[in-house]
Amino acid sequence: MSVNPPLACDISKKDPMYESEATRFIRDFLKKNPQVVEQQRKNRATWWDKPQDLETSNEHSESAVPQPPYVYFPLPKRDAGKP
Repeated sequence: MSVNPPLACDISKKDPMYESEATRFIRDFLKKNPQVVEQQRKNRATWWDKPQDLETSNEHSESAVPQPPYVYFPLPKRDAGKP
């Protein structure tokens, strides 16, 4: 009779202190390199944390051109005289 190894979901249920290898790696890396956290904050502020101008945002959304339903193949143009 062969014994199947426990699945990852079974291990986490049996051991509430289970910690994945990736989580341990990141925790150890940040412990050894505390400057990384500050660098992450600085870089986030550079790219994402920007003040938003509602007026400009509204102008952009109002000036948007509606996209055709199928953009990869243009539909033939209709003549004004034909139904």
